[in-house]
Amino acid sequence: MKMNESLFDNIIDTAQDCIFWKDKERRFVGVNQAFLDFYGFESAEILIGKNDEEMGWHSDPEPYKQDELRVLAGESTYKVLGKCMVHDEERDIIASKRPIYRGGEIVGLVGSFIDVTDVMRREREGSSAQVMYTVKKLRRFPYFDKLLDEVHLDEILDHLTGVISRGYIFDYAKSLISSRTPFTFCIVDLDNFKFINDNYGHHTGDVVLMDVSRELALYTDGYGLVGRFGGDELLVINLRDTDYEAKEKFFKKMYEGKKILRKNIRIDGNDVFVTGTSGCATYPDDAREYDDLFSYIDKTLYQGKNRGRNCYTVYVEEEHKHLDVKSMARRGLYSCMNILSEACEAAEDPLERLNAALPLLEEELSISHVYYVERDGKMRSPSGELLAEDVSDVDALMMEDIFLDSVLDTVEKTSPCLYEALHRRGVQAVMIVRVALGSETFGYLICAEKHNQRLWQENECGIVYYLTKILAVSLISAGE
Repeated sequence: MKMNESLFDNIIDTAQDCIFWKDKERRFVGVNQAFLDFYGFESAEILIGKNDEEMGWHSDPEPYKQDELRVLAGESTYKVLGKCMVHDEERDIIASKRPIYRGGEIVGLVGSFIDVTDVMRREREGSSAQVMYTVKKLRRFPYFDKLLDEVHLDEILDHLTGVISRGYIFDYAKSLISSRTPFTFCIVDLDNFKFINDNYGHHTGDVVLMDVSRELALYTDGYGLVGRFGGDELLVINLRDTDYEAKEKFFKKMYEGKKILRKNIRIDGNDVFVTGTSGCATYPDDAREYDDLFSYIDKTLYQGKNRGRNCYTVYVEEEHKHLDVKSMARRGLYSCMNILSEACEAAEDPLERLNAALPLLEEELSISHVYYVERDGKMRSPSGELLAEDVSDVDALMMEDIFLDSVLDTVEKTSPCLYEALHRRGVQAVMIVRVALGSETFGYLICAEKHNQRLWQENECGIVYYLTKILAVSLISAGE
């Protein structure tokens, strides 16, 4: 077979190792797809022409600079242990580099690395590896039955979670398409995983990831396989549930059975509440090509995140096919606040200002319902309609300016009148923000989510808090 440029590019882009090449000034010239995925880049444009120092990947870049200078002087390095920063998290890597020659002269270098963070953490903490699939179990699936004649089980499994590693779960999905075997491809993204790592430590994060991976593998035993996409994202290949009703049932049990998601895990004295956002699409009903199929599960995942996380989305062509993931990415905090200010400026009284803000709350934050509680303790809609609900016991909840509840447990115990009013409307999650300036409270703004145990994010809280300040100023101006 002739090694043409196209074939070479395909080989590089399908390699599981992160591969990069640089010029003689240590500036990036190109990288493969695994490299882009590792850092979360959509394309190589962001780094072409830059060096490691400009990208800010190392807390101390000098050792890595000297290492590359030695390679550009003619040395080669092999499996050198190092560290790099990815999304504000330090990762352990093992890298190899060698010079690139042209006409006998060194013109650059090529390197590759793999992420060994999970292995290093396990060794440092003395924890044992979790293994979810045995050779016997995997041989039930034709792709793995053939693969295991050539590859050891340890290479197939993710070192931390014990489920299928990234490259092999992708290859398995592609093999099912090649053999025209129907299946549903699911993605599960653990919610607020960085918060867990930052507040409880990486060991707790690892335990959470291992727990969810284990329960997913047990849940799908006999009809599916679980793989680790990377970080806090897992992939599920479901060979059983391919029609809409079956997929709905699969997810409903996954979320409401309280063994996989929406549960507390006790770790080192901490009660960690674990949820996830999921999406799925089916071959061949939704897509006949792998790239399209993966694009669709990506869209369903982002749709779920826009709905407040802690939920699942089953792909439906008329609803999701034309969604643009980029357009679904929310505006930055400052941009939203600016739009909010402009919308409210045109209104005169407080309720008019609240009505002017509703489109932003609905479109940018996907907040389904908004209620306003005035000084008299009565709950109203933004239109001013009195809902005949006395919710004056909302005061008992407000130890701070913002109160969040994703399951209404605290609301039920502390403010039964408010709970009954919300429960009658099918509300499952609330964000309540005090409308106040200084020590004077004018009322409360209630953002409510029906049929979804939403997890409220910091940017959402910030925007709604900013709105309450606009309303408070308006109330003072109106002399209320």
